[in-house]
Amino acid sequence: MTDAARPPTIGVLDSGVGGLSILREIHAQLPDYPTIYYADQAHLPYGPRPQAEIRAYIEQISDYLIAQGAAVVVIACHAASAAGLHYLRARYPDVPFVGMEPAVKPAAERTKTGVIGVLTTTATAEGALYRRVVERFAAEVRVITQVAPSLVTLAEAGAPDTLDSRAIVAAQVDPLLAAGADQIVLACTHFPFVAPLIRAQVGTRAALVDPSAAVARQVGRIIGQPEAIAMSDSMPMRRYCTSGDPQAFADVMARLCGVRAEVEQCTL
Repeated sequence: MTDAARPPTIGVLDSGVGGLSILREIHAQLPDYPTIYYADQAHLPYGPRPQAEIRAYIEQISDYLIAQGAAVVVIACHAASAAGLHYLRARYPDVPFVGMEPAVKPAAERTKTGVIGVLTTTATAEGALYRRVVERFAAEVRVITQVAPSLVTLAEAGAPDTLDSRAIVAAQVDPLLAAGADQIVLACTHFPFVAPLIRAQVGTRAALVDPSAAVARQVGRIIGQPEAIAMSDSMPMRRYCTSGDPQAFADVMARLCGVRAEVEQCTL
């Protein structure tokens, strides 16, 4: 198989384990493509940080992923997308970037009560991207934005199902339900890992809106379909890197995704 025929490598970055919710969808939809995942846990969480600081971090990571052969880069983090997606697209005009956009549009289309809740982080909530999405797609509904950094911490801890965890989730979700929200947007890639706890709290009162599958489909549209590419019979390369503790990352990844793999320590 020639180099030109090899399936392109997909790079994925996030501040921590949250982007694994996107990566598992990429693996499900595009199982034959090699991937490299970078978790910037040394700077976790991104949510409260200034956008210029986040942009500097993801620029470094993008440099690394592209140098490692990534043909497309997925910014699997709402805060990082808000801070740097347009900047990175301008800086690397020949590399496609896929970012995260809060799934306000489908929530606004599906609501029966006219109220949607958005669970997110400070950087996303204060970003221009979020404001534009709300103005464009949710002008006719009430949008309640709930900044929930405690859910990021919960996901990074492996989303344990404990009384304390349930209390943390209830504190973030109950105000949305009390306001009548029947759609809850998970506007942080960490939050799908907490979704079982959220569903236990909301029951049938609200639906969760998770954009992970749609992001993976967009990656597939960009890089082409597997049947158009010569595939190897061997398992594609799947690399995992962190700027934090590789063993701690591996342990949480095994808990959240059922994936057991070696994790590289990579400080840029």
